[in-house]
Amino acid sequence: MSLDTVTDIATSGIGFTLPILVAASGELVSERAGVLNLSLEAMMLTGAFAGVLGAVTTGSPVLGAATAVLAALLFGVLQAIWSIGLRADQIVVGIASNALALGATTYGARLLLDDGKGHSVPGFDALPVPVLHHIPVLGPALFGQTALGYLCIAIVAVLAFVFSRRTKLGLVIDAIGEDAVAADRTGLPVKAVRYGCVLLAAFAAGLGGAQLALSEVHSFSDNMTGGIGYLAVVAVIAGRWRALGVIWASVFFGLAQALQFALPALGVDVPFALLVMLPYLIAIVAVSGLVGNSRSPRDLTVAFARTS
Repeated sequence: MSLDTVTDIATSGIGFTLPILVAASGELVSERAGVLNLSLEAMMLTGAFAGVLGAVTTGSPVLGAATAVLAALLFGVLQAIWSIGLRADQIVVGIASNALALGATTYGARLLLDDGKGHSVPGFDALPVPVLHHIPVLGPALFGQTALGYLCIAIVAVLAFVFSRRTKLGLVIDAIGEDAVAADRTGLPVKAVRYGCVLLAAFAAGLGGAQLALSEVHSFSDNMTGGIGYLAVVAVIAGRWRALGVIWASVFFGLAQALQFALPALGVDVPFALLVMLPYLIAIVAVSGLVGNSRSPRDLTVAFARTS
């Protein structure tokens, strides 16, 4: 395998990784606070559609990305109201949201992008960093990103630092995710924190959808996320609810996604179904405890109700 081929696989892998990673970073914060967002797929898909529609309508990829985030936040508000305010089952809410987003974006694409606008989108161009871009293999992958790609990387770093378990905010979130009732009795604003964490996850998911549509693909197609939102949720589980673990899990899933297309092109005879299954297989292994302890926050998916 030539160096150019390895570089292409690495670049493609990072291209798949960034949308997963930025969405997973937001989901990590939300799950640590006790709220599971299976609707991450809906947020990303809606963000991708709204981003393309916004970019096509305004002619600006920046405004398109802003539209993507706003659309994802709308789903985040619905998720928060249903799962936190109304205490609905978080898994059911997530599945219903994903079905709604798939139908709505498919219909919206037919209605608003059916004349080909969804396949010719003003997107973000690559901005190679001088010198660093020429580093073999990793240079083009890490330092040949678009402005939105660099923003995604920065957001991941900021979230990992601000919500670290060494910061007061990170400890508050962990306390709420472990025992919301006890946290409430100490005076912590449980519902407010959970609302904020869900909206943060929605913001990150919208950014991930915009990155996919406006930086990587420059178009929109039906169900274009293809389960990336689910992979982001799985990355949190496989990463054992720790920022560094989530980063490595996201990189692995991104490379696995890239290999689905790279290996057949290289003539490697590997069953395609195996490549599709591999990220989820790793998640099952991680959850089973075979690669170390894996314990979710104790109150994850548990609705909070104040006791007298």
